[in-house]
Amino acid sequence: MSFLPSWRPGPARDAITSFLDESLALPADQRVAVLDNDGTLWCEKPNYVQYDFLVRTLHAAVEHDPGLGERAEYRALLDGDRATLGELGLQRVALALLELCAGWTPDEFTGRVRDFMAQEKHPGRGAPYPRMVYQPMLELLEALHGSGFDVFIVTGGGTEFVRAVSRELYGVRPDDVVGTLVEYHHEQHGDGPALVRTAQAQAEVNEGWAKVEHIQTQLGRRPIFAAGNSAGDREMLEYARAAGTPSLAVLIDHDDAEREYAYASAAVTLTDTEPITATAHRLGWTVVSMRDDWSTVFPA
Repeated sequence: MSFLPSWRPGPARDAITSFLDESLALPADQRVAVLDNDGTLWCEKPNYVQYDFLVRTLHAAVEHDPGLGERAEYRALLDGDRATLGELGLQRVALALLELCAGWTPDEFTGRVRDFMAQEKHPGRGAPYPRMVYQPMLELLEALHGSGFDVFIVTGGGTEFVRAVSRELYGVRPDDVVGTLVEYHHEQHGDGPALVRTAQAQAEVNEGWAKVEHIQTQLGRRPIFAAGNSAGDREMLEYARAAGTPSLAVLIDHDDAEREYAYASAAVTLTDTEPITATAHRLGWTVVSMRDDWSTVFPA
């Protein structure tokens, strides 16, 4: 198989190839790569995958307890009422969704995520969720590993949600995932101690500067390669690009309405007046056009 077979010849592919060649001169412990997940490694439209999982969990919970459907946050989610969801606010809705999984053990949560990924299909494309990963990014992950990089996923999504599938989908170990954390509570059961999920997030959502801070606190190593797609990844890409030479910041531009979706990527919890593609060009990042740089988007 040729190197990066789904990447068309051009500046983006050349930048990646040159970077990987130059990185071989570095000590192994300096070869650190971090990649966002939603919109960078897999499709995030029309909804985040974790959002679809939680809405499915909500439907199951309402079947068991119909009274739950009367709660404002859950009613709006069940009805797809985006106007009401906007009025309620992201944080209130997110905390309500977290409550659905409160009391689950880590193993129970992981099992349910894996069942969801195996059974459900993407609402827009009709393909199983594991087929909604980007083939060119799988090839890039393989190239990074082949060049001796330690590869980490740094996501705004839930840490445990991505950990449940990271090895199968990306070849990334669960403990190499940095995301938004949920708090756990220790309980003593009849058969011994147990951990259960709570309805509280631990610290802030993993976007913006939080990504850089959590890279340091959870990994303790500075990346020289970063890939993302939205303003929530800006600081992480800047941090990697400022690491010296060689270093590379890669931005995925969703400009392919035919094979994926065409949209301007935005952060969930942050506001930025400058389009992230404009930021990328201004700061000298490598911008990857889905339309022009990828010969295919999803695995065949």
